Amino acid sequence: MKARLTLLWAAVLVCHLLVAQTHIQVSNPATWSPETLRPYIGKEVIFDVPMVVNNNYSGLQISTRRFFAPTNQARPGSVAAENIMDLNTTGSISLKSAPIPQGDATYRCGEKIYHLKAKVNSTSSLTWVDGEWEGNTRKDLENANIREMVNIEGCDECLLVCTMNLEYYLVQNLGGQMGPRDLNAHKRQRAKISKALAKINADIYGLVEIEQGQKAAAEIATDLNTNLSGRNYTYIDDGGSANGTFTKSAFVYDRNKVKPIGVIQEKKGGSIPAERHRMICFEEITTGERFIFSVNHFKAKDKGGVGLDSYENDHGQGGYNQSRQEEAQAVVDLYKDYHRDYAIKDKDLLIMGDLNSYAMEDPIMKLVENGMIDLHRAFHADSSYSHTYHGIAGYLDHALCNSTLRPQVMGACGFHINSDESDSYTYDKSSDQSMFRSSDHDPILVGLKLDKSLTYDPLPTLNTESGTEGQPSIMTITNAFKENQNSYYVIYDIYGRMVTQQKPLKIESNLQPVELPAQPGIYVLRLYYDHKVYPYKFIVR
Repeated sequence: MKARLTLLWAAVLVCHLLVAQTHIQVSNPATWSPETLRPYIGKEVIFDVPMVVNNNYSGLQISTRRFFAPTNQARPGSVAAENIMDLNTTGSISLKSAPIPQGDATYRCGEKIYHLKAKVNSTSSLTWVDGEWEGNTRKDLENANIREMVNIEGCDECLLVCTMNLEYYLVQNLGGQMGPRDLNAHKRQRAKISKALAKINADIYGLVEIEQGQKAAAEIATDLNTNLSGRNYTYIDDGGSANGTFTKSAFVYDRNKVKPIGVIQEKKGGSIPAERHRMICFEEITTGERFIFSVNHFKAKDKGGVGLDSYENDHGQGGYNQSRQEEAQAVVDLYKDYHRDYAIKDKDLLIMGDLNSYAMEDPIMKLVENGMIDLHRAFHADSSYSHTYHGIAGYLDHALCNSTLRPQVMGACGFHINSDESDSYTYDKSSDQSMFRSSDHDPILVGLKLDKSLTYDPLPTLNTESGTEGQPSIMTITNAFKENQNSYYVIYDIYGRMVTQQKPLKIESNLQPVELPAQPGIYVLRLYYDHKVYPYKFIVR
């Protein structure tokens, strides 16, 4: 009997160990749902994929993926955007009792937990047992090689360009509804901003949400010179004075590296605020190469818009979408006027700033339709972000260029010192003096190797957005439009039979929508462009 009891207890122990070591297998992290945890409530499990922090605003929330704004990944109102919105409502689960990664002040979005072992409390709650933190920690960012991030490490003649929304950097007009409430708050804000900009160590800064007048920009330049030996920063004096709490776009640069050509150009007249849409030509000292730098701050997604600017029928793009489209067109028009009227020899154009629009929204598409190339997408596809709102990531802060500058762009990225941080570490909520959470937007970095002899002729691409079962994808052809050249597409089924022929037989835009077959199946789109044929296979489900 004793032997039988011993065997019985051994069986119970083995069973317990098996339960404790249950591996949660995730076949598709993009669509994983915590509902799969229901059979394991009260038990310990181990995840076979790294879990990522996607929200630190209300405790610690994790999932198998980052959550992205639907219109950062898909066109507004599309089936794909609706699918992303639906997925964002599921997949997140709270994790209790987890240790804060070493060197961090708190959990940061984007940090990953490998081999997470946790007790399943419910389909919405886990309790930490064990795991390994890795990636996107404060220590990682403090040790980051910025010039390596944009592929210009070791290049003395390359330029590092940075834009950053400073979240109302005010020096004189303190105490309003926005920005520092008093001098002590400004000192804390200044300390964090100064450390962030010094860490980046850029050759040119384009700054938005910085106080009008000259004092704020002068203060930024002074701090950079204090913190970075061998630098000689100054700012472009726009002749303005501080005006309430209104902010502007400003330029700070190292005069040992570049010099401005002429004066700041800005939109004249109309309802578009000129001081927030500015461009100027910079010339590199050592090479004499030039490029036009456009720094912008578009209208925010406020709720006060009426008519075309209202929330009605905006398909998730937010209020004042029409105004942002007009601002995008104004940037293009200003460039055309600037290049024509001031005889700037170099056509190279770099557009950066807080455009308050996600990647696939109408204002950005307006720029793309005018020939601009989205550098976030060019270098990082769908993974870029610069801002996180309650766990939803995306990039409101952009870097786009025209085709002549594109081959001279070595790299572009966001430096995630702000968007992944907890809001509790802002200058007005804590005594934290680090560069982290110095703003609510991440700095955006672009590496340039200016050489006007380089040319760029982008290949046409077929961009697809997956639809739900029974509904076709949305497809767009890009880079297949040229003046005075007929380009067109034809769709064939898998047996080579023509199914769809473009009507009219001409691609008329840099973003050409594709009319898809009605029946599910495998198809081939043949694009006739520049005397060549480009075949693309796609599936309609």
